[in-house]
Amino acid sequence: MSEPTGHLPLAAYLAEGPRTALRRFTRADAEEFTARARESRALHHPWLFPPEDPDAYADYAGHLHADPSRQGFLVCERAAGGGIAGFININNIVLGGFCCGALGYGAFAHAAGRGLMTEALGLVIAHAFGPLGLHRLEANIQPANAPSIALVRQAGFRLEGLSPDFLFVDGAWRDHERWAITAR
Repeated sequence: MSEPTGHLPLAAYLAEGPRTALRRFTRADAEEFTARARESRALHHPWLFPPEDPDAYADYAGHLHADPSRQGFLVCERAAGGGIAGFININNIVLGGFCCGALGYGAFAHAAGRGLMTEALGLVIAHAFGPLGLHRLEANIQPANAPSIALVRQAGFRLEGLSPDFLFVDGAWRDHERWAITAR
């Protein structure tokens, strides 16, 4: 990774809301991110598995920086000492006639249920449809993941259908609902 080290000053945020701000992953975030991921295992299982050790984090963040088809954002609480509340990534970005990306995201346990991810997802949508120039965002969600469905529904995503055996998650091919939003 060739990004700057250390926490970025407020001016380095890519987008800001009243309670959250978005910024890029940095090498210096490894300790906090992986500790939060370990604390959040019960919340995340069986839906997602963010990196829980520094080497896995370095690979994960490195791919976000090196791959132009991916954009990664840390969701940071703006309150003093708030730290990292979660993450939202736009994966599989395709430009041209498609102009679409697929979302991946997770809140950390200390921030879950507080509306922080709702605000941050709004910031990501504005960034995707603004500076990134995308027309469409998709979220593929396992049908039993009610909190994730509630998050995208509240953000204005619409249910487009069910994709059987869509993604390999937690040792098996899982069905996913396809949710999407387009630029207005």
